[in-house]
Amino acid sequence: MSFHDPDREDTTVYKVVVNHEEQYSIWPDYKEIPLGWKDAGKSGLKPECLAYIKEVWTDMRPLSLRKKMEELAKNPPPLPPAPDPNRPREKTLVEKLCEGDHSVIASLRPEKTVNAFKDRIDMGYVHIKFTETKGGTELGIRLDRNTLDLSQADFENQEGSAHLEGELTLDYVKVRCVVDLDLKTLAGKGRLVRV
Repeated sequence: MSFHDPDREDTTVYKVVVNHEEQYSIWPDYKEIPLGWKDAGKSGLKPECLAYIKEVWTDMRPLSLRKKMEELAKNPPPLPPAPDPNRPREKTLVEKLCEGDHSVIASLRPEKTVNAFKDRIDMGYVHIKFTETKGGTELGIRLDRNTLDLSQADFENQEGSAHLEGELTLDYVKVRCVVDLDLKTLAGKGRLVRV
């Protein structure tokens, strides 16, 4: 029965081995060097071999990483182009909808009828869709009863127009939506005004 005696001095002769990434290790001299490793040219007792490794292995990064980092240092990637000060910045949706009048429609589900539109007005909340924005911007508007003008609206005959206003927050900006809709088509013009 054999057992390891920690007090017994390690007399094994080791050789220093190195792999393709220039990483070092020690290997017993009497054993065949494992695949992927080669003799670094130093052999001796464990403390000698470890002292040699400490001396020669000063950069612990694998060779491939060192090469990549050196290449980046020599040829850094180009910086992204600075914004062109002469090129106007892209306007926000709020800014676009605050400029002039835009085509809008009453957005109603499940049915797009004047009666359904009248019901929404009576409830005090309508959905208006700005049709010319990318994908169509649909806004839910809580109507302001003080600025609501239905004097030109004939809901029974589906004629005339309705003037609606209401406030909402769009992209963290408080705005007022002002809309004039034709009751025959439930379409018209609308715009936003910053509050």
